[in-house]
Amino acid sequence: MTDKTHKARMVSKKAVMDAKIAKATEERGVVILLKGNGKGKSSSAFGTMARSVGHGKKCAVIQFIKGRTETGEFKLFKDHPLVDWHVMGHGFTWETQDKAQDIAAAQKAWVLAEELLQDERFDMLVFDELSYMFKYEYLDVQPVVDAIKKRPKMQNVIVTGRTMALPLQDIADTISLVQDERHAFRLGVKAQKGIEY
Repeated sequence: MTDKTHKARMVSKKAVMDAKIAKATEERGVVILLKGNGKGKSSSAFGTMARSVGHGKKCAVIQFIKGRTETGEFKLFKDHPLVDWHVMGHGFTWETQDKAQDIAAAQKAWVLAEELLQDERFDMLVFDELSYMFKYEYLDVQPVVDAIKKRPKMQNVIVTGRTMALPLQDIADTISLVQDERHAFRLGVKAQKGIEY
């Protein structure tokens, strides 16, 4: 391809992109779902939150399952003045093996999440592993959907988890699928700080 042909293509592409950008005029918060069986859903959510914090925006995290406080993200953000971090879960269900305890933890976490969804001081909320609460029937999805729909206009919400209930997908603005093609764990590599937690 000649330089002249390349330039002509890029000029054409720029015109298309500029037209799309010009059409995007609505200003409001968005709902982002990060789903799939691949590694990186929570990492993506926290990376987006870091971007928001970098712009001086107030954020909150509720971890619905992960019961560990030694994760790198928690250590980085736990004392940050713009981040409220809540580890609400007791660990994965195969670790707790106590359904009543898991349901109680989910309901307690949801009470806090519902309060945050009414608080316009928060620009972004990350509900890490919330989707499992519906899969395991620890929470009903409709009250969650209703609360997200009624949140302050400019508030952004990110939900992570392998599967997503259809009512959540129906109200989402952005849905990203993280696929698993290979994982070091299946090759016998031990989970390590800075990679898995």
